[in-house]
Amino acid sequence: MDLRCVHCGVAVRTLFVQYSPGNIRLMKCENCKEVADEYIECETMILLIDLILHKQKAYRHLLYNTLNRHTVDFEGIWWKSSFVFLLLDACRILVLRRNGEYWGLSRSSWTSAWVCGKMLMDVLFENLVFICFLSIATRILLKSLPEVARYKDILLAIVVSSYFKVWEFPASVVFIIDGFVLSSNVVALKVVTHSAMARCIGVCFIAHASKFLGNRVLEVPLSISLRYFSILGC
Repeated sequence: MDLRCVHCGVAVRTLFVQYSPGNIRLMKCENCKEVADEYIECETMILLIDLILHKQKAYRHLLYNTLNRHTVDFEGIWWKSSFVFLLLDACRILVLRRNGEYWGLSRSSWTSAWVCGKMLMDVLFENLVFICFLSIATRILLKSLPEVARYKDILLAIVVSSYFKVWEFPASVVFIIDGFVLSSNVVALKVVTHSAMARCIGVCFIAHASKFLGNRVLEVPLSISLRYFSILGC
């Protein structure tokens, strides 16, 4: 993806000119006449606050000007971000399923290994469903994507915009955080695809709803298996 002006989203050739170490001049966008990317000189905390506030210019800085294919190891960042995303999803499942029956059976080392393996399979299955429905909904609702080089760009935008999962939270607010992640995904998808907000909401809602239903389906065999282990006394 090309470098972009964070205000209007138009491609720019360069964001700044460096005269000497620590001495730079921010360039202006030829389209809107604003400084193309003022976040270059801002503290990271300011960027984080603007991301939390769902400001599109903050997402443009992150997705176009920071995670740019020409300046960073895009493939490496994509794989590392995906791994962290799956790890956080595993933590989310542990929080949601933290009950007496679930943890009471974990005293046996064999049962503990089975529970961990089952949780890993659940995470992989849920996210496979999520990616499949995200791709299908993208093809149907976002028919024209001339600005997107690959689906990896969309997936990276979704993964990066799920950053709110890293916060510590009690089980009582898990679904509130899920809603916040959904809204962040919508903004990131709009920034990357330049599509209408309503279509981006539709794509993200379909993907998240399919993931939620997949989680509900997987809870049934888990409950049956836990009862089975309880009867066997494992």
